[in-house]
Amino acid sequence: MEDQSLVRSAKTVEEAIELATLELGVGRDEIEVDVISTGKTGILGIGSEPAKVKVSLITQTNGVAGSAIQTVRDLLSFLEVEVSPTIRYSGNDDGDRVVIDIQGEDAGLIIGKKGETLRALQMLVNMIINSNNDRSAGVIIDVERYRDRRHRELRILAERTARRVRENNEEISLDPMPAGDRRVIHATLSGFDGVETISSGEGIQRRISIRPSEDTKKTTSAKSRKTRSSSNSQQD
Repeated sequence: MEDQSLVRSAKTVEEAIELATLELGVGRDEIEVDVISTGKTGILGIGSEPAKVKVSLITQTNGVAGSAIQTVRDLLSFLEVEVSPTIRYSGNDDGDRVVIDIQGEDAGLIIGKKGETLRALQMLVNMIINSNNDRSAGVIIDVERYRDRRHRELRILAERTARRVRENNEEISLDPMPAGDRRVIHATLSGFDGVETISSGEGIQRRISIRPSEDTKKTTSAKSRKTRSSSNSQQD
């Protein structure tokens, strides 16, 4: 295989990964795994679909990726949860962060309420990794593409709220959220016409407010004055 990757299907993601590693003749620490589909069980076998993964060899040894996956395994073993971590992306020397993906029966427990447990796990892994490395490293921990789904939900929330702000010329404050979520909101609306975003509050109470931009305020004010003027002329 010139591209050192293959796609395999099986009843579960774990079984598909196992098939791929056996065929490649490598260990789990030597591969990157992209889960294409987690599969469907169906009802009485009807409508079921196999899990599908793309497995690629890590062509360059990455000490951070190896340390990260082992650290995650140790922590998950301590928690006694039925999940399995794999390397989704091994990072590179340009600063791209290692991504560790977690799959399994207890995946929801690792996410926690609004991703709180997942954020805590990621912070702990990064603290351990950076304490054992000469240079600062970054590791992202994800659970069955939870971060992708969460970011998509945040972008939808941001755009929907921004439209309300623009249409009603009113400021709306969102619920408090962690820094990573706030960054998604800021980025989503950075090019959204007619609104601007600001952060306020401290610690876990820090939140984003979406408000009309100065141009929108001026335009709305001008329209209001024109409407009042027209109304007064009709009365006269």
